[in-house]
This record gives sequence, structure tokens and C-alpha cells, in this order.
Amino acid sequence: MTEKQVATEPNDLGKYFIERANAGDVDGLVALYEPDAVVAFPPGSVATGHAEIRKMYEQFVAVAPVLELGRLHPALVSDDLAMTVATQVNGDLTVEIARRQPDGSWLWAVDQPALVA
Repeated sequence: MTEKQVATEPNDLGKYFIERANAGDVDGLVALYEPDAVVAFPPGSVATGHAEIRKMYEQFVAVAPVLELGRLHPALVSDDLAMTVATQVNGDLTVEIARRQPDGSWLWAVDQPALVA
């Protein structure tokens, strides 16, 4: 397995998410998150930490969704935190909080991928 690209900008995470989800790359999806991250998906559920996030994405990619990159809004950055927002092609919003890591890369700490606009 080749080494995954790391996010050098907060919005890189959204781009990598689409690529990795479409490839069925569960390991690559989990690698976008901090070890204790929280993901509110599917709606009404919360996955906390890499083990739960992995289980959730294993189920997600099993249905082989084909995702399109929606409109990435400019990230709102404050020191080592960033809020990322994307409008999905169906009009729903995704909202995430990313944190700059010690090596300068970014990982999601909180992910709300399905807010209805």
C-alpha cells in the first residue's frame, strides 16, 4: 500500500474523503481523523474514535456509493483549528472541525457530514 497524502490545508480533507470513499479505502478514510474524533453518521448515530469510525466506514463503503465533490467553502481558520463546510451536490451541508497536527498537517476532530440545508 502506498503512503497516503496528508492534508496540508483543511479543505484537502474533503477532497481526500471523496477520493478514498469512491475507492472503498476504509483505512484511508479513517486516516483523515484524529484518534479520538467524533463523526455523526449515519444521521442519528455517533462514532467515536478510530475503531468505531472504521466500523461505520466499512458499512458505508460496502454499499459502494459514488460520491461527487460538492462546493468546498473557504475554511475558517483560527490558529490550529479550522471549520470546513461543503455543500453536497444534493444541497446538504457537511460541517467539520479540523485541527492542525504537530507536523503541520490537518485532521478532522469533529465531523457532521449530513446537515440538511
